[in-house]
Amino acid sequence: MSKSKAGTRVLTRVDDYGNVTVTLNRPEVHNAFDPEMVAALTDVLEAIAQDDSIRAVVIAGAGKSFCAGADIAHMRKSATFSKTQNYRNATESARMFHALYTLNKPTVAAVHGAVRGGGCGIIAACDIAIATRTATFRLSEVKIGIIPAMISPYVISAMGERQARRYMLSGEEFDAAEAWRTGLVHDIVEEPGLATRVGEMLGQLYTSGPRAVQTIKQLIPQSAHSPIGPGIVAETSKIIADLRATPEAQEGLSAFLEKRKPSWTEAPKAVKKAAGKRKKG
Repeated sequence: MSKSKAGTRVLTRVDDYGNVTVTLNRPEVHNAFDPEMVAALTDVLEAIAQDDSIRAVVIAGAGKSFCAGADIAHMRKSATFSKTQNYRNATESARMFHALYTLNKPTVAAVHGAVRGGGCGIIAACDIAIATRTATFRLSEVKIGIIPAMISPYVISAMGERQARRYMLSGEEFDAAEAWRTGLVHDIVEEPGLATRVGEMLGQLYTSGPRAVQTIKQLIPQSAHSPIGPGIVAETSKIIADLRATPEAQEGLSAFLEKRKPSWTEAPKAVKKAAGKRKKG
């Protein structure tokens, strides 16, 4: 992974299998994001998109909370900004959410503690969300007279329009069970089991064809928002026809017929080397 300008607001750690954990690192304010964190996270995501060695991305929060949304101190300052300044700041935040949603790697949100406002947007923009049973959620913008504008496409896509109407209008808090019921999160675990469940999900993603994963991420929003008619029939036929001719698809089919694991599941050299040393010892 190439070097980013993340500084300390966003931390990155890559494991031996090419999974990168991106940690929001402002625990003293429950990982609320200010313009510097927004820029740092956007830089990190853009660097990950260019790094072919990265297989999957975990988004986590340092400290007691996942993410409290926008930083209140910065929001107070923004009240004195011009309309142009506020538009520029909003655009940068919107670009961050879009970079996460369209990232060409699978993304997993590891959620604990409090999740407020834009934190819900981060979860909704990830492909997969796993939350602890004690996590709490709130689309709280309406309580201070603003709206969840930039995150609305992702939250509505995750929860559906009907559920989003309730929680965006009421701003009420809801628990992990309700987040699961409404589709905001996929799994609920006890807090000590969060890392284990995330690891299990990364294992599932590791056995999936990397190019197939990228194509699926492009396919889902396209199919979800297209009328079921000749246009989408032709487009999906073209996509699968193109993919079947790729080396990855040929390898996957050969591996299936030969009853072996496909090449993309082979452990990286660093892992093999470490395993060899342990065996000799």
